[in-house]
Amino acid sequence: MDDSRILKETLRYLGYGNGQPDGRTEDLLHQCMEELKRACSFRHICRTVPLELDQDHIVTELFRTESRNLGKNLKGCSSVLIFAATAGPGPDQLIQRYEKIRVSRAVVIQAMSAAMIEEYCDCLNRGWKEDFEKKGQYLRPRFSPGYGDFPLECQKNILAGLEAGKRIGLTLTDSLLMMPSKSVTAVIGISESRQLCVLSGCEACEKTDCEYRRN
Repeated sequence: MDDSRILKETLRYLGYGNGQPDGRTEDLLHQCMEELKRACSFRHICRTVPLELDQDHIVTELFRTESRNLGKNLKGCSSVLIFAATAGPGPDQLIQRYEKIRVSRAVVIQAMSAAMIEEYCDCLNRGWKEDFEKKGQYLRPRFSPGYGDFPLECQKNILAGLEAGKRIGLTLTDSLLMMPSKSVTAVIGISESRQLCVLSGCEACEKTDCEYRRN
């Protein structure tokens, strides 16, 4: 994983914008990075399944839903790659510990572990992109439950269908929070044709008032 990308995203989550941290904060960032590298235990699981798409109606073997945003993302796709990934329980344990003894460190670890799981997913996506393109297939940007109008409730069937609890220790609370908390589920469209202009991440989400949205 790219440490520089993780640090950049961590600073964005911490609200630095284009500003630069002082020397003391830089030291704290690097200390947290080393501690998180020891604490994280990254794991993932994925399945490729056929897709039935009728405008906003989306049907797969793992879930079915109605979503204009996801339907737009998957237009022209005949199948999807559905995956779940987690950084393991280590980050949550660190955050809980430091919340009691050093809140500033807990805040940095909270932001950095979120950046780390996203970078891990980016690495997975880059590998899958290469593998599928060798077969003449092309991937769309990943799209997670909770983005735009893609219902968060779809997490239930996604995690159940992937057997994520048994295979990578990822479960869901009654309030639809993933445990461990530094985890991601997402859907990636698979198409026979390359889409030259794609929207991903913040650009694909219509929640423009999100405090973590990229400018």
